[in-house]
Amino acid sequence: MHLNMDNEIQSFFKVCISSMAALCYCYFLVSRLHNPLTKLFFLLPIFYLFTILPLTLHSFHLNGPMTFNLTWLGNFKLLLFAFNQPPLFHLSPPNPNKSLLHFISVGLLPIKIEDPFQRSKNPSKVESIFKKWADLSIKFLLFSAVIEAYKYRPYLHPHVSLCIYCLHLYFGIQLTLALTAVPVMMILGNDLQPQFNQPYKSTSLQDFWGRRWNLVVTGILRPTVYIPVRRYTSRFIGRKWATATAVFATFLVSGLMHEVMNYNFSRAPPTWEMTWFFVLHGICTEVEVEVKKVVAGRWRLPELVSGMMTCLFLAVTGNWLFFPQMLRNGVDNKALEEYPVMVNFVKDKIQFLLSFICFW
Repeated sequence: MHLNMDNEIQSFFKVCISSMAALCYCYFLVSRLHNPLTKLFFLLPIFYLFTILPLTLHSFHLNGPMTFNLTWLGNFKLLLFAFNQPPLFHLSPPNPNKSLLHFISVGLLPIKIEDPFQRSKNPSKVESIFKKWADLSIKFLLFSAVIEAYKYRPYLHPHVSLCIYCLHLYFGIQLTLALTAVPVMMILGNDLQPQFNQPYKSTSLQDFWGRRWNLVVTGILRPTVYIPVRRYTSRFIGRKWATATAVFATFLVSGLMHEVMNYNFSRAPPTWEMTWFFVLHGICTEVEVEVKKVVAGRWRLPELVSGMMTCLFLAVTGNWLFFPQMLRNGVDNKALEEYPVMVNFVKDKIQFLLSFICFW
């Protein structure tokens, strides 16, 4: 694989500048409009821009975060903004307490500013930043160990390889989100809501998807998909079936957005396995919720047992539907081949910077 990092970094900065300019347009112009449909019309070019910008990037480690931040989260946040909903609407004029920097940061990055009323319950800012950097360092070491384990993949049992894929996905997403969140927290001076909540402690699918795994996605899917679908369908099919329909729709949209991300990684046509993975989990989550209602207070599995069953179900279905599409398209190999390229690129730039400083 030949990856020209100089050209890729130039493209990355062009994407960043273009997306920031687009959010300035939203902040200074669109925010002054009041009618939701009018705002939605003026946001259409930004929806298109946020969808195509990541396609100019070819590196897995730059394309992936930008697809997630712009095509998925960015477009969904702008959709809420059009209908005067947080998080962006509360950061736009005439709010005197928030600046353009807040608006752009929340619009482009996978972060959510914490409710100030909850701040008293949390550690001090310095302590919070220290803990986040310490946690980030530990996860970076574990992530490095996982990458090193790929060298022995030909000699490992398929189940062990599956564990490596899961750990790679978990630590990779956590590091990407954390590397974004911690510097932003330092610059803005605001606490940020956690992006994961110890997903390995999940005791059910509902617990895993709703309260522990990638809370950034959960937080954006709930107001954009779950709540509107439940509110609309409850008029025709009643609250119970409307809730089930909303859960299914939320997982379906998540699956479709994962297909978009996988296409941007690999540029290969979708096979819809990821969509079926999330559809299956949506159905099973809803069945689980209904079973809990039926047996509430009469029978409950020990948390250790339910936790192991949850992890087993995630692993089996992930191996069946989630990972094959990525592995077939060589996304894992592309990511692994990029690590030394990016490390050498950063190392060369640091050496150049040090040489320049020493010269002066």
